[in-house]
Parts: sequence; C-alpha cells; structure tokens
Amino acid sequence: MTTRELEIARSYASGSSYQEISAALCIAPSTVRTHLATIYRKLEVSSKVELANRLNGAVAPARSQTELNSVISELALSLEEALSREKALSEVLRIISASQGNLDLVMPSILGYALDLCDAEFGILFEYHQNAQFRARFTSGIPSAFQDWLDNHGTFGVSPQTGLGRMLNQRQVINIIDVKSEAIYRSDDPLRFATADLGGARSFAAIPMVAADKLVGAFTIYRQTVRPFSDEALHLAQMFASQSVIALENARLISGSRDQVTPV
Repeated sequence: MTTRELEIARSYASGSSYQEISAALCIAPSTVRTHLATIYRKLEVSSKVELANRLNGAVAPARSQTELNSVISELALSLEEALSREKALSEVLRIISASQGNLDLVMPSILGYALDLCDAEFGILFEYHQNAQFRARFTSGIPSAFQDWLDNHGTFGVSPQTGLGRMLNQRQVINIIDVKSEAIYRSDDPLRFATADLGGARSFAAIPMVAADKLVGAFTIYRQTVRPFSDEALHLAQMFASQSVIALENARLISGSRDQVTPV
C-alpha cells in the first residue's frame, strides 16, 4: 500500500469515520471511500474487523474468486451509494444558497432527497410551537388521508408517549420499530391513529431540529412496512434535518432584512 493508503487504513480501522479522516487529511469523504475500496481490494478484506486484523499482521484467509468478486461488487455498490449521498447533499446546499429564502422551493427538495436516500415512503417537516404544539409545515409523499388530517388540525398538541412527544422531551432522535406495536396505539391517541391508520406508517423516525439550542421543529420520515431505520439512515436524516434548519434560518434572516428596508 502507499503511505496515504496506510494512513487511511489505520485511521479507519481504529474507528475514525469517513468525515473525520477527510477532515484530518484535507480530502473529500468520497476520496476516503475510494482509497478504502482500493485498500480492501489489495488486502483482500471485506470488513473493518478484517482490516484491523490484517494491519496487525494476521494472514489473509484463502478466498475463492467468487468470494472476491462478491466483495468487490459490494464495495462498488457502497461507493456508488456514498457518491449519491454526497451529490444529494451538494445539490441541497446549492438549492438553499440559490433560493433567496424561498422555503417552498427548498423544503420539498430536502424531503425528497431524504426519502430517496433513507428509503422511506413519506416525510414531514413539523414546526414546533410552545407548549408541546406542532404543525406540519412541509410534507412529501404523504397519503392524502393523513395530509387531510394534518391540514384540518393545523397546530396541535402531542402527548409525551408519541414519537414527537418523546423527541420533544428527550431532544434526541426517536426511532420506532413499529408504531402499531406500542401501547399508545391502543390508547386512541389521535396522532398515533392518524400516523398508523391514515398514513399507513409502521416504522418511524423523528429527528429534532435545533437552532441556537432552541427546538424549532422535527424532521420525520416514515416507512409503511416494519423496517426500522438503520444508524446510517438516521445519520443521513440528521444531515437533512440540519440542512432544513439552515434553510429556515436563512429564510428568517432574509425576511428580517426585507422588513428593515425603508421604502423610497
């Protein structure tokens, strides 16, 4: 391996993320992934554990050509997925910078990319108001019956047992495996009923949107089958939630600047 490859391999095997390695070496995350694909191929490994063992002097296990082809295919697919994520995030940043505070342009794009990359059927961006009150500000892919319910209720309160209520109290990502398996579903809670029965949601995740240590909303994604979101999917959703906060703050600043302009 080259000196750069060895440096990346050791950092990755010791637990550093793509982002941490890219920041330390002043290279793009996609470049880190490209190097790792080469490293995995050269060392004939298919996991971080195998990589660490090889770096510590372990002998590579004998592999058939079929196994090697499988590893290469998996690495190629992972790299393609990583590049797709970077492209989506870059496009979101471009849209935000060009939107001039137009949230109707930005938010549907953010939700759309999030649903695609997180493999979710629909998503909602909730605005948070005081006293445990939320309002669905933007939606994407949502079933019409659930959309109608949200439109009719406008700003509504949530109980502490709901996903939004738990997110509000804990200020943490809430990842629910199956919304119908929880006791609240059998308690006639209106939001849980609407989510599960009108929206057809089964697996659900809510990500707090925070600006200056203040909760401003919730970024929520839903699957209509019982398929809990992985850590990777949640990490992606958190990135899109962060971009949503940036868009909201930009819109607020631009609106404030316009209000201060004195008419001639």
